[in-house]
Order: sequence, then C-alpha cells, then structure tokens
Amino acid sequence: MNFSAAPATLSAEHLTQALGGKAVLHGLNVTAHPAQITAVIGPNGAGKSTLLQLLAGLSEPVGGQVRLGDVPLLQLSRRERASRLAFLAQSEPLPAELRVQEAVTLGLGAGHWLGGLLSLGSLSAIEVQRVSLAMQRAGISELAHRRIAELSGGEVQRTTLARALVSTPEFLLLDEPTNHLDIGYAVNFMRQLRQLAASGVGVVAALHDLNLAAWADQLWLLQGGQLVAAGPPQAVLTAPHLRQVYGLEADILHHAGRVVVAWG
Repeated sequence: MNFSAAPATLSAEHLTQALGGKAVLHGLNVTAHPAQITAVIGPNGAGKSTLLQLLAGLSEPVGGQVRLGDVPLLQLSRRERASRLAFLAQSEPLPAELRVQEAVTLGLGAGHWLGGLLSLGSLSAIEVQRVSLAMQRAGISELAHRRIAELSGGEVQRTTLARALVSTPEFLLLDEPTNHLDIGYAVNFMRQLRQLAASGVGVVAALHDLNLAAWADQLWLLQGGQLVAAGPPQAVLTAPHLRQVYGLEADILHHAGRVVVAWG
C-alpha cells in the first residue's frame, strides 16, 4: 500500500449495469473508505455480485463509473488495478496438493509456475517477505507447511484471503466470503477482516447474514439493483427497511454496541 499520499476512496458514481439486456444496477452512488468494512446486503438478485465486480474493475458498466480516489478506475492499467484492488469470488478452489505457503504465493502471479509445479526458489527476498506478511495478517503463519487438503473450511478461507493480501491491496473486495462456513469460522473470519481494516485496508464484502454484516462500519442495502439505504448498521438494519426488502418482520436488538436482527 502506498502511504506517501492520503488513502484513496473507492466510489461508484451513477453506476448502471445490464446483463443479457436486462438492467441489474440502476444509477448507484456509493463510497467505500480505507480502514473501514463496508457490507453489501440484500436478497438474491439484488445486484451485490455485479456491484463488486464493477468496483474491482473486472467488468465495464453501461453507465456511470467507478473511481479510485480521483481517477476513473478503468483508466488504470490492469496491472495497477490488480495491485491496488484484490477481489475474492464466491468460490475459488485451491489445488488440494499445494502447501499453504505455496497457495499464498499464487497471489504473486503466474511467473513462479514451472512445468505445472510451483517454484518457491524463484522468489526474491521482497516476495518472500510479502508472502510471510500476508500469512501473518491472515493468521495462518503456523499453517505454512500444511497441505490444502488437510485444512478446515475456515483455514482454507483464510489461506485464500492471504493469497489476495500478497499484492498489499488498498481495497479487498469479497463476494460472500462466509458462505459454507460454520458460524464459528464465519465469526473468526469477520474478526480477521476487522483487523485488516484496522491496518488501513478498505474491505467491501457482500454478505447474506445480517448479523455478520452488523460487524461492518457501513452497510449498503440493495434491492432490485437499487440502493435502499446506506449508512452505519443502526441506520440501515431497521424493521421498516428489512420489511421492505425481505418482506419479513424483524425485531432489532442491541447487544455490546452491535445491532442484532431477530426475525419474527
């Protein structure tokens, strides 16, 4: 991350997208900040994944734009986008035979594969340091020599996270990172994201579990490709908002300074 200048924001301006001729995002205006977690919530088909892909620069909108700081994102080279933004899709399987350290090294790019095998010996001293730091930040240093096939679901998810952190991104974008995780692993993963945000990384995560989303600094609530509400959890996770979007009654509780959603 470049600390010589003020950290950039990641913003969507009048962002519109269509898939198969059908509009899936309608003029969104949102801003994610460094050192904060933003949770994108809403039912299936709300546009969460599409928004994340646009914010990562993986696709081009039909209207509006994404800006990283003051610069339109798509004006940056693919290499610069990849170095400043890391994107984790819903399911990114890692080769089961790899050791954790090798899997994390994949985040450095394809240049370290020789004949289908990973060549750790080709790493520079700086790259070795980056891999080590990424594993430390993801809390998996002690797993370095374990094979992917030997890991729990939560450990695999943290390994995938470390792979993304090798590029020292300014923003980390995650599409349903807690899917298929037991609640214990999911909560620990959110704690890991909180630590990353405290270190200065901006995190934007699409989440289904509203009580996990309540760990975020701000929420974007989507419905049908439109922004219903944006702001801190206590302003977004309200009974009227949830009734409008999910069609269900909810009791909104508060515990240890965090919003808790109890469905009626």
